[in-house]
Amino acid sequence: MKDYKIGDVYTSETVVGEDTLACSVGSGELRVYATPMVIALMENAASSMAQSLVDEGCTTVGTRIAINHISATPCGAKVRAEARLDEIDGRKFVFTVKAFDDAGLIAEGEHERFAVRSESFQKKADGKLCRQEPSI
Repeated sequence: MKDYKIGDVYTSETVVGEDTLACSVGSGELRVYATPMVIALMENAASSMAQSLVDEGCTTVGTRIAINHISATPCGAKVRAEARLDEIDGRKFVFTVKAFDDAGLIAEGEHERFAVRSESFQKKADGKLCRQEPSI
């Protein structure tokens, strides 16, 4: 387990594929890297770093993300997301996130995650299925 500190950066990479295009995920009609997929890659970088900072039996969940997607990326391009750890406040982790393709910056923003106990969090979420009212 790595001991990350404020200012450290974690990187996730991918290659834009057919299944990550806006026209494939329902976020637009063009054959460019979809904004939801950019967000997922950024969140993956932050989540991977944060996971190493929590106790066994715990994980982190994303609670807020705000980004600007500023440049389109075509199918086949390599994309890199970086999450820089900016703050740890109890169970809260705050990151600056950025994404790049070979031409430069494509997105940037902020992301927050909270540490939770995995089992109890999942149990609470699953409990929502038992409380649903029947549809008409």
